[in-house]
Amino acid sequence: MAFKPRAELFTRLKSIFENASSNPQNPWYILTAVSFSASNEPQAVAKLFKHVLAETDQNHEKRLLLARKFREAVFKAGLTSGYSKSINSIIALHDVTPPDLVDTKPMRKVYTSMEDNAERGRVFFRNTYGDTADTVQNLLDTVYPDLGSSNPFEPLDLLEFTMPNSTTGFFSNAIGYGFTYGFNDILSPLETSYVLIASLITADTPRQINWHLDGARRNGATLAEVKAVRQIVIEAAQAAGVHWKNSVPEVKET
Repeated sequence: MAFKPRAELFTRLKSIFENASSNPQNPWYILTAVSFSASNEPQAVAKLFKHVLAETDQNHEKRLLLARKFREAVFKAGLTSGYSKSINSIIALHDVTPPDLVDTKPMRKVYTSMEDNAERGRVFFRNTYGDTADTVQNLLDTVYPDLGSSNPFEPLDLLEFTMPNSTTGFFSNAIGYGFTYGFNDILSPLETSYVLIASLITADTPRQINWHLDGARRNGATLAEVKAVRQIVIEAAQAAGVHWKNSVPEVKET
């Protein structure tokens, strides 16, 4: 039976962040949309969008930004939750989105060079991982070089000559953190951190959850805000029927 979230659930999830922070930018609907999408409940994503849109004033720019935030959050979550789920949710969103809130052209500059994407990705990667960036990147490079250490723009011997003992992090930086996560015209870096937290908690991957709970702090969230974000995702995922094999990591107090 398809999951049909009720308005009472939305009110509860919204209140969690309100009780933890005075920040008027409440990310509850971004977190909930991603969690529902990662749970493969696209109809719930659509219902959530209709609920939030109905509470938004009639200013066209505000409504358009809201619609774009929903689409962008679900799109960015695809790398960690699976693009088949994201596609299902984006289709469901499209089916309930008023025509004047539908985009017909790409948001990203799709012809940006891979070099530029990689540079943008390196900046966002390091901002998110802080002093653990090299450790995480080296892990990706070691376990499977296609995740990071090969550079498609230079022969390997030249790369080794010009960048000894370093890696370019091509896939994670150019594709993941550059093209996908590093586009911040719709979602801020902090909102993107929230997207990753929501997707990873729902997907039950503790190692990466820890990485991105810390990353949200580095991208500007307070301790109380990250705790609230974690709780919102857990309750949204539980409502959608998610069961965890592992315990969800706590937010570090430091």
